[in-house]
Amino acid sequence: MSELLIFIIMVGVFAAVSFALKWPVSISMLLAAIAGALAGGEGIPIRHLVEGSFGYVDTILTISTAMIFMNAFKESGGLESLSTAVIRRFHKIPALLVILLMLVAMFPGMITGSSSAAVLTAGAVVAPILVLMGIPAAQVAAFIAMAGILGMIAPPVNVPAMIIGGGIDMPYVGFEIPLLLLTMPLAILSALWFGYRYIKKTDMKKVLAALDSTTLDKYGAFRLFSPVILVLVLMVADRAFPRYSNLGMPLIFTIGAFLAFFTGKRFNVLNAAKLAVEQALPVLGILVGVGMFIQIMTLTGVRGFIVVNALSVPPALLYLAIAVSIPLFGAVSAFGSASVLGVPFLLALLQQDQIITAAALSLICALGDFMPPTALSAIFAAQVVGIKGYGSTLKKLIIPSLVVVAWALIFIIFSKQIRGML
Repeated sequence: MSELLIFIIMVGVFAAVSFALKWPVSISMLLAAIAGALAGGEGIPIRHLVEGSFGYVDTILTISTAMIFMNAFKESGGLESLSTAVIRRFHKIPALLVILLMLVAMFPGMITGSSSAAVLTAGAVVAPILVLMGIPAAQVAAFIAMAGILGMIAPPVNVPAMIIGGGIDMPYVGFEIPLLLLTMPLAILSALWFGYRYIKKTDMKKVLAALDSTTLDKYGAFRLFSPVILVLVLMVADRAFPRYSNLGMPLIFTIGAFLAFFTGKRFNVLNAAKLAVEQALPVLGILVGVGMFIQIMTLTGVRGFIVVNALSVPPALLYLAIAVSIPLFGAVSAFGSASVLGVPFLLALLQQDQIITAAALSLICALGDFMPPTALSAIFAAQVVGIKGYGSTLKKLIIPSLVVVAWALIFIIFSKQIRGML
């Protein structure tokens, strides 16, 4: 059977199981991989399925421990106190305040690589504050939804980039600066776009009076934020002094979670860890399914077929295909989009700088969390704010999303020049 037909069968099974049966994306990926293997005459290759399921084990460990750390930091009162401290310090500078609140909302996504984690944790903390500042509910939902996907892409943890890099055996090294350049300008623009015109008219005395600063006053900023400081220091040490510090991100997050137990409010460690893993399970399952899917694509020759044909597409059409197909496919899963389309597109752009191109493709993949019917980031953001339905939130995100796509394509087209400047 031809590789094109095998690929159509795999994508068809994946879409049918995900959309029609509404089964989890991880199960859809597994069934699509099995269908592709059967269509390619490989039977049910257990060895390849198991091998593929371990393809992202490092990423799975990182996300699991990052979620435990994030949940521990939240339970200790650190996350809520972070928002309070930012407002106290910068309430007289509206533009800077709204940008810093965007960064606070992004923070869990940066640590866990999950937009949903950012929206449901820091987003839930920041949203009432933004509403209190006079920002309309739909604007607030769009604000934290955008923070979710930008946090998901910002360093240190970017799961779509890890998936894309893993598809061509490229280690997740050297992505920090390109990802910062991709996300931070967008974060600043988004914060000002969604919030500045409202926040500059706000009476900050009322906002300060409404804040609950009990935890911050009781334990102090340095003590509450020390787990985050320690994690960042250890991450930098791992990068800067690899000969002397080689802890790895899972161990670093575990150390940070352990410290969080002693720095703020007391909480049940086992319950916090259990809840964190439960929240991470859908993402972890997707990564296992993605590994199987890519393994079978490679086994049946589909991956090579896609790359060969993508290389023959004129550049203008290739960029158009990237801008349209990756976000649309991401309606099922941003991670699935990274594996099914991100990897072939990266291979089709071998003439560009691979790290910057992979980083830019991961940013476009993240927009899948805005695509209906799933639209996870937008749906959760609307729920956090208390809006029925997510249509009004998506309308607010149309223009920012187009800016995101344009910004990512600029990085892809000029990746060599950007690498030269770096």
